[in-house]
Amino acid sequence: MSEPQPTQPQSLLSIVAHCDNFSVSEEKITPGGEKLVSWRLTPDLSSPVLGLLRPCVVDQLKLESSNVWNFSLSGTSESISFASSLDTPAKRTRVMKEMCERWRDTGLWPDQIGPKKWRAEMYPIFRNPFGKRDAPLAEDGEVETGDDSTNYAFMMERAACEFIGNGDELQGYRIWVPKRARTKQTWPGYLDNSVAGGIPSGLGIFESVVKEAMEEASIPEYIVRKHAKATGVISYFYRTDAGWLQPEVEYVYRLRVPPHVPLQLKPSDEEVESFELLELPEVESRIRAGLFKPNCAVVLIDFMINHGLITPDNEPDFLEIVTRIHGRFDYDRW
Repeated sequence: MSEPQPTQPQSLLSIVAHCDNFSVSEEKITPGGEKLVSWRLTPDLSSPVLGLLRPCVVDQLKLESSNVWNFSLSGTSESISFASSLDTPAKRTRVMKEMCERWRDTGLWPDQIGPKKWRAEMYPIFRNPFGKRDAPLAEDGEVETGDDSTNYAFMMERAACEFIGNGDELQGYRIWVPKRARTKQTWPGYLDNSVAGGIPSGLGIFESVVKEAMEEASIPEYIVRKHAKATGVISYFYRTDAGWLQPEVEYVYRLRVPPHVPLQLKPSDEEVESFELLELPEVESRIRAGLFKPNCAVVLIDFMINHGLITPDNEPDFLEIVTRIHGRFDYDRW
């Protein structure tokens, strides 16, 4: 895999716009002319919307068992939901697991859920994306409890989340900057955040930070638990070049280690090739040159805003940058 090549210097807004590149119209029509369909939890039209489905996914679901999916039409507005009989998170999880694994094994959408893209990691899906994160432990996801009163709705394979337009991601004056391994499934060879990763079912947000810090950067658990602090969250709506929708949420933590604490970041798994400790001006230069994975660049832009390094006085697009990395995905239009 060839190395990413520097671009001409880009504005910070153009980097943010690369990630926050989609908005939902009243008609739910994409720039490519596709009519998106709301995916509701139940057939009730007041049921929460879990995501937005592309026509190709809708057509595939219509080939599935009629005992699993319900299709509704209200005026010109179409929606899809789980059948009424799938009335607990465990039942929905089992259905999604079987279906996604079957799609993988039959070669459907190999660039999204083929064997090379499959993550073998379950993500929780919530009724309200801005609500409580109350998913059970991963191993309990298929255990029938009869309880359907939580914000948690079901679990599904991480790689398949873009099919429903639903996502959740984690991110963690000199900054440790890793280079992604050339064998990574996405953005190989690009620069990344010091520690980053998904929040799997069964782990809380901070516990995911602890886990990823050791796995990706060899940071001892006691250092993370003592010094890592939550500093905020960013959110934006991303549409891939292939048209898949990915509303992204990234929880941001800062790990500022006192000088007397020895710390040397180094790869602990096969996802990171190397680390560099860079001065902030060099970090910004590489961001503008397009050498960072775009959403990781956005996390660093947020860091520089929070620390007063990007201000309304030195950044002409300050207000638009701030509002675009704290979006709500046009959720009221879903």
